[in-house]
Amino acid sequence: MDLYTNSLFILTLLIALVVFQALVATIAHRKQAQYIPGVVDSKLDHHSFVFRSNRTFMNSLENVPLFILTALIAMAIQVEASALYWTSLVFTLARLVHTVLFYVIATNKNPSPRSYFFIIGFFAQIYLLYLVFAAF
Repeated sequence: MDLYTNSLFILTLLIALVVFQALVATIAHRKQAQYIPGVVDSKLDHHSFVFRSNRTFMNSLENVPLFILTALIAMAIQVEASALYWTSLVFTLARLVHTVLFYVIATNKNPSPRSYFFIIGFFAQIYLLYLVFAAF
């Protein structure tokens, strides 16, 4: 497991990012004058920070668990540690920049700058899957 210590640290940072996103989304949601716990008003769009913070968190819930599970499989079958580390780092940094851009850019335009970092993370996921399948 010492081989994967750096990758585990990066994955832990990734989990911390998702927890941070949950906290931001919860605080933004609770600051509304009227809210129903767990329900985001369907009339909101990207111009609302409540919408953007919730969507950022939901997007991570859709993507991060798959990456972490794939990384754990990679460790179990002993994918080359350096490749796993760099792939995990790229994915985590892409998710971080995606988060920051989602928080600060209020646009319904697609693709927006955050989309490019989503794609970088998506390609990192595909590459990690490639590494796993190649190791079998």
